[in-house]
Amino acid sequence: MIGAYIVGSDTIVVIDSIVGDAYIEVMPQTSRKWNISDITDQSGRTAVVTGANSGIGLAAADALAHAGAHVVLAVRDVRRGEAAAATVRGAKGSVEVRRLDLADLSSVREFAAGWQGDLDLLVNNAGVMNIPEASTKDGFEMQFGTNHLGHFALTNLLLPHITDRVVTVSSGAHRLPAGIHIHFDNLNLTGEYAPMVAYGQSKLANLLFTLELQRRLAEAGSPLRALAAHPGWAATNLQGHDASAVRRVAMRIGNRVLAQDNKSGALPTLYAATRDLPGASYVGPDGLGEMRGAPTLVGRSHAASDPESARRLWTVSEELTGIVFPRLSQRTKATT
Repeated sequence: MIGAYIVGSDTIVVIDSIVGDAYIEVMPQTSRKWNISDITDQSGRTAVVTGANSGIGLAAADALAHAGAHVVLAVRDVRRGEAAAATVRGAKGSVEVRRLDLADLSSVREFAAGWQGDLDLLVNNAGVMNIPEASTKDGFEMQFGTNHLGHFALTNLLLPHITDRVVTVSSGAHRLPAGIHIHFDNLNLTGEYAPMVAYGQSKLANLLFTLELQRRLAEAGSPLRALAAHPGWAATNLQGHDASAVRRVAMRIGNRVLAQDNKSGALPTLYAATRDLPGASYVGPDGLGEMRGAPTLVGRSHAASDPESARRLWTVSEELTGIVFPRLSQRTKATT
């Protein structure tokens, strides 16, 4: 799917075509598939990975630490986070655990307020999927509030510290159900809640957030990059909380038969986090239906490429969270 996106005040580009052309120009032509051994040395770099106590978040954190980075596991349950950190053995880098509850904006503010020094990489990975109807501490629908608004707030609060890039994990579910869109007139889906619709809306929001963040960074003259990735179908704990017992059974079967493991599922995130890719790139698996395979640049839906929706979502998100795009220091702006 090819979509258009405004990267300047009055310039429209076809983003997936331009990202694809840039990729072809800068990447060496080889038939070998990119894998975890291709991660460049991350020594001296610091990364935050949200939701890193299991699944692709832990796999990404482990890989970055083994490549030399200092990785902060930002997790809601510190005890589980510490147990996860203990599994990262023999790494060239290091890991630490800090508490972050993305369903509570006061926790997001506390995490960001406690940050000191540079942050090279922020990976917005944490999420909930197809859960029964619930609300965040601040009264937002849980999937939209956690998957989008929590990361929106965290990113903007940490942005003055970030020196390289933000990678946000979306999903192929941003296309599902058919006709999925942002329900601007009812973001909480009050009276019309459906778990898959809510999840699809939150994952669509992740992509629109990435596009508008990249536009704002470019407009501000910043060299920082915003990218997105999706894991395909990875066998993780994410599917275990589905509101439908039938879907839970189907997911368990699919995890055994169709899914790739969490390490393979983390490859698109790691590719987006470490490769020299253009801003607004979207990375996913190269296999059939983008369900599994090696990481590559992939397309997004028309709804995920709509600049007006991206801007509108950003404005609404600022209003809901009370957190706005920060004024960037000269240190985080491109030099000429």
